[in-house]
Amino acid sequence: MKTDPRKAAALRHLQQALGYEFLQLDLLKQALTHRSFAAKNNERFEFVGDAILNYTVAKMLFVAFPKLSEGELSRLRANLVNQDTLAEMALAMQVGDALYLGQGELKSGGFRRPSILADAMEAMFAAISFDADFARAEKVVRNLFAERIKSIDPGDSGKDAKTRLQEALQARRLAVPKYRIIEQRGEAHEQCFVVSCDLGELGYETQAQGGSRREAEQTAAEAALQWFNQQFALKKSRRKP
Repeated sequence: MKTDPRKAAALRHLQQALGYEFLQLDLLKQALTHRSFAAKNNERFEFVGDAILNYTVAKMLFVAFPKLSEGELSRLRANLVNQDTLAEMALAMQVGDALYLGQGELKSGGFRRPSILADAMEAMFAAISFDADFARAEKVVRNLFAERIKSIDPGDSGKDAKTRLQEALQARRLAVPKYRIIEQRGEAHEQCFVVSCDLGELGYETQAQGGSRREAEQTAAEAALQWFNQQFALKKSRRKP
């Protein structure tokens, strides 16, 4: 696979961001190759990379939170290991600039599509294990997720704002919120999403922005949850004699 100067620069930048330099650069290139570009693509790599990612994050959580149950650890891992998180990382690392995409995907903005970016991240973890070994791939994953795990507050049982908002609404037999992208702007590595969180029958809507759809939705959900809790507390206080 030939590499033009711009793609070569993107590959160098990506290796620096990963903290790993490939001995077999073709492995990295295949990890970044979407099925729209070539028959020899990253789909099989994803299978291995997903296993490496899940094991490594599970082990990190197991060590970091020795008092949490299996269910609580699973919830924390689900909040960390998902398409949105991986896509956020990929955008920050400018993975989109290094992707090999077919013309159709290029024209439709595939270089910033969360599913494609997340798949490439998993495929790269596999590529590192093939180029070196499992331990080296594990180290890369640990470095990428260290700060996120360090910032976790175990007191919230790993539930994010969207989950807590949904549970609060369902506890009072209200419809789940609806999220909608209002605006999306910026380049692949500097995107901004403006999202709304609509509480439907309650007649209240919040808006928030973030570097990813997930980040914006979480911020909007947090604002909606605060409003909802305030309204509920106010109703309780009014009922007191």
